[in-house]
Amino acid sequence: MIHLKGIAWNHTRGFTSVVATAQRFEELNPEVRITWEKRSLQAFADASLSDLVSNYDLLIMDNPHVSIAAKDQLLLPFDDYLSADFIKELANNSVGKSHASYNVFNKQWTLATDAATPIATWREDLVSKYNIQIPKTWQELLELTKTGKVAFASIPIDTLMHHYMFCIALGARVFESKIEVVPRHIMIEAIKMYKELVDLTPSFCLEMNPIKIYECMTQTDDIIYSPFNYGYSNYSKKNYADQVLKAGALVTFNGKRLRSTLGGAGIAVSSKTKYAEIAMNYSQFTASEKTQSGLYFEFGGQPGHRKSWLNDEVNNQCKNFFKDTLQTLDEATMRPQYYGYMHFQDEASPIIHEAVSGKIAVETAVDKMNTIYKESLTL
Repeated sequence: MIHLKGIAWNHTRGFTSVVATAQRFEELNPEVRITWEKRSLQAFADASLSDLVSNYDLLIMDNPHVSIAAKDQLLLPFDDYLSADFIKELANNSVGKSHASYNVFNKQWTLATDAATPIATWREDLVSKYNIQIPKTWQELLELTKTGKVAFASIPIDTLMHHYMFCIALGARVFESKIEVVPRHIMIEAIKMYKELVDLTPSFCLEMNPIKIYECMTQTDDIIYSPFNYGYSNYSKKNYADQVLKAGALVTFNGKRLRSTLGGAGIAVSSKTKYAEIAMNYSQFTASEKTQSGLYFEFGGQPGHRKSWLNDEVNNQCKNFFKDTLQTLDEATMRPQYYGYMHFQDEASPIIHEAVSGKIAVETAVDKMNTIYKESLTL
């Protein structure tokens, strides 16, 4: 008997989806057992890859870790095991830059089985009840937020991801310089711009991740609209939560639509596994369009395959979540793939959060972040 262990994150989207595909793979391969464990969303972002690959054969992981995984040889490249045609098919059916975000040194270290970026969501019933217009521009968003009915995740990691979005909206090209993330005056303006919005929202936003925001929106009537929250299609399905959310595009700023920071997740194989071939075969099974549009989605997953996002049957089950947000995914920007990036992300997130929370001056935060950025380039 071959026994594989995997680690995912503890939400229906990240866990029951792969448990379902593992069960079906076992039925097709009776000599294989696959056991999935789960960790919190924060642990999902913070965990040491070197520890995880020592304990698990399969990992669900996000894209910023790939450079470390590749350089330190923590994962097996799919190109060495799966056919070039299959890898090319996934590349051709990527949702935005999802597939490319896992490619370093011209090798594919992870298969994008999940695609996500911050999108807008709202409660259609409350929008109708209170005769609210869904904002299309930044100014309209500011006005709606003054009602106290707008919320979005603003914990440290989400605050940093939104910061990139605002820097880009202000015309900067993020991470191109070797001495600062973007020009200092733009970093300052971007933080102040975001802080202006945060100051109008309920204070709990500073302590909530995207899942908690969605649970709040679907379990209570306190929040009507979220302008940018990493998308979870589960909450647009009937009978998943108490209420159903409608999803759509981001607002515009100075006439251009905001471009959020690509997230999502993919399946990877530990370089220390004893069962590389089987792990690779299971990963291919999970990433295939048939599984993505079928079992994976049906059991809570948010597919990473473009054909699943365009699939009418899939969209009919979630109020066209995928079709209505696909352009936002296609326009999303990728985080940099240099080796020291995770050092910057981990260290800069709490600093920018302190600035947005009003605990330190914005200028102080910017200078600290740029110091960390320069350090990260030396790792």
